[in-house]
Amino acid sequence: MNKNPNKLINEKSPYLLQHAYNPVNWFPWSDEAFGKAKQEDKPIFLSIGYSTCHWCHVMEKESFEDDEVAKLMNDTFISIKVDREERPDIDGIYMSVCQMITGSGGWPLTIVMTPDKKPFFTGTYFPKQNRFNRIGMIELIPKLKDIWLNRKEEVLNSAEEITTSLKQQNINSQFAEIDETVLDKAYKDLLERFDDTYGGFGKAPKFPTPHNLLFLLRYNKKKNESKALELVEKTLTEMRRGGIYDHIGFGFARYSTDQHWLVPHFEKMLYDQAILVMAYTETYLVTKNTFYKNTAEEILEYVLRDMTHSEGGFFSAEDADSEGEEGKFYLWHEEELRNILNKEESDFAIKTFNVSENGNWVDESIGTKPGTNILHLDKSNKELAEEFNCTEEEFVNKLGNIRKKLFEFRKNRIHPHKDDKILTDWNALMISAFAKAAQTFNNNLYADAATKAYSFIEKYLTDKEGKLIHRFRDGESGLPAHIDDYAFLINALIDLYETTFEIKYLKRAIELNEILIKEFWDEYNGGFYFTSKQSEKLLTRQKDVYDGAIPSGNSYELLNLIKLTRLTANTDLENKASELVKYFSGYISRSPSAFTMFICGLDFLYSSSSEIIIVSETTDNSFISGISFIRSFFNPNKVLLVKNDSNSSELNNIFPFTADMKLKNNKTTFYVCRNYTCNNPVNNLVDLENLLKQ
Repeated sequence: MNKNPNKLINEKSPYLLQHAYNPVNWFPWSDEAFGKAKQEDKPIFLSIGYSTCHWCHVMEKESFEDDEVAKLMNDTFISIKVDREERPDIDGIYMSVCQMITGSGGWPLTIVMTPDKKPFFTGTYFPKQNRFNRIGMIELIPKLKDIWLNRKEEVLNSAEEITTSLKQQNINSQFAEIDETVLDKAYKDLLERFDDTYGGFGKAPKFPTPHNLLFLLRYNKKKNESKALELVEKTLTEMRRGGIYDHIGFGFARYSTDQHWLVPHFEKMLYDQAILVMAYTETYLVTKNTFYKNTAEEILEYVLRDMTHSEGGFFSAEDADSEGEEGKFYLWHEEELRNILNKEESDFAIKTFNVSENGNWVDESIGTKPGTNILHLDKSNKELAEEFNCTEEEFVNKLGNIRKKLFEFRKNRIHPHKDDKILTDWNALMISAFAKAAQTFNNNLYADAATKAYSFIEKYLTDKEGKLIHRFRDGESGLPAHIDDYAFLINALIDLYETTFEIKYLKRAIELNEILIKEFWDEYNGGFYFTSKQSEKLLTRQKDVYDGAIPSGNSYELLNLIKLTRLTANTDLENKASELVKYFSGYISRSPSAFTMFICGLDFLYSSSSEIIIVSETTDNSFISGISFIRSFFNPNKVLLVKNDSNSSELNNIFPFTADMKLKNNKTTFYVCRNYTCNNPVNNLVDLENLLKQ
């Protein structure tokens, strides 16, 4: 290791700190770096990644820790490292460049650009030496140096053309007529891409993309389309059985490298856990199958156990690698299981988890790792119980006891690196997940986790003016918030309100929404920018609506605008939602299945929705029964308010339409409005059920 640290040593990002002792003279993204590049007339080598990225580690070990490569880089470039999770604004711009030029992208992301930040060369992972038709750093750097020194005018012209093309992407959307048939098209697109054998969409690699499933659940409800529910159940079942799921410690890996969910890319991301909890929780509401409930609860157990700060915030991710080897923490040998467990237990575990002496890690892209086993199931608990000639309950109990023994053994292994930075946007997703699980499973522990995490954001990720901050780590808060921070947190606050009925959460949601509109809305063309008016000026201000691994801020904000309109009766917000749909209509109409979270917002607009207001003096049995009933079935397109003596005047001020809503017959009273029409208030659950299930 290089004894002298580079400029990254004072950063807070775990990813940047991983590179602080590289022989490469890394700079963080800073005026100092760009000033030095201009002064020395050198191009910028921009490397973007994140701390739990396997191929980022590989490129560091091969090239950035290598003295020969470092010497070439230091001679040719001013080198800058960026953590994509800290600076998604920078990553978003240059990833768009990479996709525009090469047709694909990923991390590590490599950009070579002029000192004024205009890119002229891009790629992802580069080995040290040429390998498998992929140019190596030793050959690439001298070529780039020669081009910069001897063909600079070509370079500058190319960089200018790329930058102009990038900016053009954001100027105007092509508007299209859009109506509820877009829901049908999104469904048909997903149906065509669905893998009937293993679930999920497409072949390999396979990402969970649970927002696809959230849309399909809504489509099933709206159209009574049982096939849509089949797609959801098949996917959630196959993922839960597969190697992408950690059967010992719980939680999902980021994606599967193969078609059948066996070989994961082993890192675990907080956002995946959050949105998958939502998908499993909603599917339980639809089916009442406890398999989905149990899976959601296991994921939440993992997050509470391994990913939670002592004051309530949630950490970002766990690495794929340990001891320099991908997946080592999670893999098992047959002999190892026989040594840990007794004969009966080991036979049971080996058969249940498909363990073999030769190993089961077989993948077309990476070959076989002899003797290593990824634990996975290929049958249901019921089918396995029949094979072991026991009841399903006996099977589950036995498997649970074995899992605990293996978990205790695994605790003594060297753990993967944990990225312990706390991000507002990802935390907001996790707050929503805990809040929805608290409502559905009637679990106060989950409600406490959600409220505690929000208190963390209030304390550490909110500035004196009430604006959000993006990142907290190691006692320091920093970096400007972007649209995802605001949009995800507004949604989480609405979920928190519907969990606790504390009016402060709705008030804060409204405040943040006002900031979001003021700071991020494009007043000339429509749509929300990724960055605020106050953020650092980059090559362009992007607008993102694509729902990739994480849904976009614009998609979440569409849902927020609709819900807040229903709650506040503020038609300005409904108009804003209409403008948002209009701006992105061209993108959505061309390929709706790429925007399934946005389509969930359209489903809210096009489907029968409910506003439910409960007026109650006390939390009597009627109130408790009413809340339990409302939470007992899948009704995603609703908003809920509770009015009582303690909040009556405040509620009337914020939501004036509730002023005339009073107790009927001196009993807890339920007001239900559907499709812009209000029904007569009712006092009993039978009448409430009739109103909600019309």
